Amino acid sequence: MLDGCQRKIEYLRLSLTDRCNLRCQYCMPAAGVAKLRHEDILTYDEVLRVVRALAYLGVRKVRLTGGEPLVRRGIVDLVRELKAVPGIEQVVMTTNGVALASMAHELAAAGLAGINLSLDTLDAATFRQLTRVGTLDDVLAGLAAAQAAGLRLKINCVPLRGINEADIPRLVALARDTDVQVRFIELMPIGCARTAGLSGIPMAEVRARIEQHFDLRLQPVASPALSGPAVCCRLPGFVGQVGFIDALEHKFCTECNRVRLTAEGFLKLCLNAKDGLDLRTLLRGGISDENLRLALRQSIWHKPREHHFADAHDASRDQRAMYQVGG
Repeated sequence: MLDGCQRKIEYLRLSLTDRCNLRCQYCMPAAGVAKLRHEDILTYDEVLRVVRALAYLGVRKVRLTGGEPLVRRGIVDLVRELKAVPGIEQVVMTTNGVALASMAHELAAAGLAGINLSLDTLDAATFRQLTRVGTLDDVLAGLAAAQAAGLRLKINCVPLRGINEADIPRLVALARDTDVQVRFIELMPIGCARTAGLSGIPMAEVRARIEQHFDLRLQPVASPALSGPAVCCRLPGFVGQVGFIDALEHKFCTECNRVRLTAEGFLKLCLNAKDGLDLRTLLRGGISDENLRLALRQSIWHKPREHHFADAHDASRDQRAMYQVGG
């Protein structure tokens, strides 16, 4: 399936809930959030219907996100059903890992291929500062369980000035003897990240810090099919990889292969843009499978050419927080 810019769309980021068991500073306000009502969220049957339609059109990879996807009941069964959809080659998940230790083996058995674990620090006090309510030990237990279950593991870190600089080399060191990809993601000006007084660290500086600390040069490596936007590298002698995602410094819009589905059933064509398609209304209005595929194809054809994060006054920009748009 191609959009109007002739980009091949084959990757769906699927938010299952707006709820989360952490309150990370760049994602949620300290007081919590006004949660969606249960009836406002797509049922699993509705989710599967959308995925089947997208798979028919050419989507091959589904990433489960939130909020925190592991707080939604029945997720293991959903993974199993998603993996069984004809055309879906990969089902993966982004999680904070708090509830992962008790579920990793079940998820792997159901067909989950990999985990992106959000982990900004290996210091317990800093972790508590960033997440407000979290315990680092729970996440580290989830990390160990994911590795034991044979899940492909990526670690996502948002480098923040004055908060977790010291963790940059500590996290990279996890890739020395383990086949894990440690990825550094530029702080995006979405929701609380615009208002919490946080300052991201440019990826060029992150790269320089890594090379200086290890006294080694990062060497580019090829990304596999259906991978995301990370620029992947390896330090000589390391088993794992280091990745960099800098959507502001270096736009990768010309290569974007994804769309997003929010928990309430809104198809987002770009993380930055508010335009899209209200699938919940169509689904609950009795749309046929053929017309659902037609509506999806027509909407995706209008996927924006590029994001406009740098323009704070752009009228097309989505003003919601990251937990609401699905990451």
